[in-house]
Amino acid sequence: MSNCLLMLVIQGKNNLKAENSKKRILAIEDEPIISLISVRILKAEGFRVDVAANGLIAKGMANKVVYDLYLSDIRTPTMNGMEFYEYLRREHPGLETRVIFTTGDTMNHEVKTFLSNKNNLFLAKPYTPEELRTVIYTALKKNGGVEMPFSCLAI
Repeated sequence: MSNCLLMLVIQGKNNLKAENSKKRILAIEDEPIISLISVRILKAEGFRVDVAANGLIAKGMANKVVYDLYLSDIRTPTMNGMEFYEYLRREHPGLETRVIFTTGDTMNHEVKTFLSNKNNLFLAKPYTPEELRTVIYTALKKNGGVEMPFSCLAI
């Protein structure tokens, strides 16, 4: 790769991180290791990330801050991701479109029915860092945010 092209790639990534630093994501996840890894990946992309261990905590946070995206596990204690989605739809209309659902429970009839009736993005666990990045950038683009960055391999 030429030095000029490498500089364009680095500059593009730096510009993307600066733009991403204005984007806030609320990760709703009760599994500490999944939460930790997801936060590290998203922060490495330049996003500001807050974490809630369940939908009830997320509800309180959503009443104080308008997030660009909500990365919500469907199965959390106290208030699950489906209930949190319905709360956003009812109390903050339009924000429910910013929810990306995650779950390892893809075979459950209730979960399958819920997801099939929503137009939200979904990420099956376990997911890779690249799958997480892709779904985040896809959701941001869908909601009028940033474009997915190009990779060096695509040039």
